[in-house]
Amino acid sequence: MRSLNLDQLRAFLEVVECGSFSAAARRLNLSQPAVSLQIRELEQRLGVQLIERLGKQAHATAPGRELVVAAQGILRECDVAYAAMRRFSDGLVGRVQIGTALTAMIHRLPPILGRLRLDYPGIDLVVSNMPTQDSVEKILQNKIDLALVTQPVDNRQLRVTPLLLEMMVAIFPAGTRDLPEEVTPEYVARQPLLLLTEQQTSAAHPLVMGWLSAIAQWPQKPMPMGTVEALKSAVASNFGMAIVPEVSVAKQAPDIIVRPLRPRLSRTLALIEHHNKPNEPALEIVRNALLTLQAGEASEPATPKRRPDKSSRRGRTSA
Repeated sequence: MRSLNLDQLRAFLEVVECGSFSAAARRLNLSQPAVSLQIRELEQRLGVQLIERLGKQAHATAPGRELVVAAQGILRECDVAYAAMRRFSDGLVGRVQIGTALTAMIHRLPPILGRLRLDYPGIDLVVSNMPTQDSVEKILQNKIDLALVTQPVDNRQLRVTPLLLEMMVAIFPAGTRDLPEEVTPEYVARQPLLLLTEQQTSAAHPLVMGWLSAIAQWPQKPMPMGTVEALKSAVASNFGMAIVPEVSVAKQAPDIIVRPLRPRLSRTLALIEHHNKPNEPALEIVRNALLTLQAGEASEPATPKRRPDKSSRRGRTSA
């Protein structure tokens, strides 16, 4: 037996419900002969009479009444399948993987991710902590979809969108005396310094080392630490001073003193993705949410704007 035709089943149910071919045709926006043809073809396909006429009224036969129950179930399941696919096409469900450095994960992402969870519970967000270098590699390998990284990032396969400048500041243990209003490299040279270790492939390490390059000699070697949070904890415990992103000490702790740097030092937080990454509604929603960092705040994620698919655009990118 050939597969059932859904349009014929719908026409059959309308005829039974309306009790008339012409009334069913009006509801289906078809001509009466077209509906009659659909019923006739359905009867031929099944080998039974489904509709009988009594005067001007159309009624289901015994096999027709059984088909009504089956057809209602079939069309109900079709509606469920359509609704599921519609959620994907509208971006209501999907999976998006984000790479991000620890500072952005702790201090930038929570309000954005919280709103996404509330507004789009069907989007499965996978957020992984990794340094910029690892994020770049995983974007290129298509193991993550988006990444928040610290510039510079220079790769022609990536789309790089600068988001915001993050100022760097010096932090000292509470109780440190005679601190200048602004901290210079020469002042840092006379202090016990805690520094992100180069082996962590941190983008902040070369940035800070470049700022400190004016120091000709170090009275004592800087103590390496693995993360900004470790630096803060060590400074609070009176191990020394450190240079960290200002956002990481925005909520100033009573056991840390913050001072600006002179000359000023900043880093740029950017969003990266692969140029050839196929666009999907869920990915568009998450991308738009991350782009709110350009305004310096986590605003409501924008509804995805339809983009041309990969076949119509060549060469398209978490910290």
